[in-house]
Amino acid sequence: MALKNVTDTSFDQDVLTSEKPVLVDFWAEWCGPCRQVAPSLEAIAAEHGDKIEIVKLNIDQNPVTAAKYGVMSIPTMSVFQGGEVVKTIVGAKPKAAIERDLAAFLQA
Repeated sequence: MALKNVTDTSFDQDVLTSEKPVLVDFWAEWCGPCRQVAPSLEAIAAEHGDKIEIVKLNIDQNPVTAAKYGVMSIPTMSVFQGGEVVKTIVGAKPKAAIERDLAAFLQA
């Protein structure tokens, strides 16, 4: 299952106004660790899509949003709830570790 791509233009609508928590994967084409974490995020989205939405934002194509949220290294995964960042995960991790980090959002 491919994850939805969001842009500087669609960010407010796709992420900030979502009723569900949204994990934004800040990534870039040239980032090896970003490619490593993508299958885990796709699997989490498939298993827990009823509780959390997972989207991708390419920082090279959408620098405004990445700068606004202070993304300095990638992969950075930020969970937005009610229009605010409530959790940030930096760096590539295995699926089980990401699920542990997201446990509060996956319990609902």
